[in-house]
Amino acid sequence: MTITKENELKVRDLISPKGSRLAELNKLNPGLNIKDVRENSFIKYGRLIENYDLSVISNYLKEKTEIPERGNTYQPDLAALAGSQIKKDLENDFYGEMPIEIGYCNGKNQHLGALEYHKGAEINIAVTDLILLLGKVQDIENGKYNSENVEAFYLKKGTIVEIYGTTLHFAPCKVEKAGFKCAVILPDQTNLALEKSKNDDFLFAKNKWLLAHPENKRMIEKGAKAAIYGPNIKIEI
Repeated sequence: MTITKENELKVRDLISPKGSRLAELNKLNPGLNIKDVRENSFIKYGRLIENYDLSVISNYLKEKTEIPERGNTYQPDLAALAGSQIKKDLENDFYGEMPIEIGYCNGKNQHLGALEYHKGAEINIAVTDLILLLGKVQDIENGKYNSENVEAFYLKKGTIVEIYGTTLHFAPCKVEKAGFKCAVILPDQTNLALEKSKNDDFLFAKNKWLLAHPENKRMIEKGAKAAIYGPNIKIEI
């Protein structure tokens, strides 16, 4: 099937028919055009990981982690999974025997706020339904990024995706009032504090290049560069 806007809509109707949560979210967010992560539009940002059992990680997040009352909680590496077989399997199967960290991001975020990228892929496990706001590093022009280039993707709980290193992303957005839970798997030491002074305006932490929206005062006060212009996208639920 040729990939056209009409065919994408046909695929979406098959994946997420009228009356589905995705259809409801699109009614609440007119103009944003939230897509199902299984649509072809996602291909340039990453890929679905299927037929791979990561229930050890998702079950841990379900049972052992909480959603904060406000904001987000990010934990880069879970000590409980440090010596696990699943960590060894992921290192071998997805990272070419390079060391990784298995962490999580839980929260109640609804805004774009910022965008980051890493030198290496990131694996996300949607422990709850959530939305990812994604862009392309190649669209950063003269040190600025237009948020109108961002695309929104809906992930049902249980969905596993690999986000490419050239994909701009940040904390997920919730689609339910209770918030979201998302496992985050990255090359080891990503997002830890820098040990030396930086010579790159976007370098914010180890293996973390960050662009903030001007409305995200908290990240700017921490040293992030206000480099995103356009609307600070909000997911209405």
